[in-house]
Amino acid sequence: MEPVKRIRSHFTASAQLKLDSAELLAPLIARAANVMTECLFGDGKILACGNGGSASDAQHFAAELVGRFERERPELPALSLATDTSLLTAVANDYAFEQVFARQVRALGAKGDVLLAISTSGDSANVIAAIGAARERDMRVVALTGKGGGRTGELLAERDVHICVPHARTARIQEVHLLTIHCLCDMIDHTLLGDDD
Repeated sequence: MEPVKRIRSHFTASAQLKLDSAELLAPLIARAANVMTECLFGDGKILACGNGGSASDAQHFAAELVGRFERERPELPALSLATDTSLLTAVANDYAFEQVFARQVRALGAKGDVLLAISTSGDSANVIAAIGAARERDMRVVALTGKGGGRTGELLAERDVHICVPHARTARIQEVHLLTIHCLCDMIDHTLLGDDD
């Protein structure tokens, strides 16, 4: 396929998936934003984790809350569990890579906090272990997945929120995850600050 045509096909596929997903995912995103806002109003914090591109999404989310999204507001407590290389490599070396997020959740998480668990397949062992650790700490979970949700979808409780992108291709799932993160940040700001001018 000719390069420009191939690139346009990526734009079209991404846009179409977002449009097709809007009706299905919007109520879940609204519910997830409410869970996060309740956590923040209760002096809780949001811990985010994921691997690869999902690790980048976890960092992006935390940066938008601690810094700002589109409007000025006080800093909000959010932390990516994928950023501390010394901690990650120590836990991976001394225990197992599967424990790199779970040990942080046990160390930093508390009742009333929220875990944002991101896995395009829903089958990332370290993300699943983090969900288990969040259960131990009586935290709620907001999970971003795709490909049917995998094991993550099976582990979530009724009080959790599962936002599963209805697609099998990782790149497309990640594109919708990024839009979802921006929607979450916007809804948190909207709840805290009201309508923007």
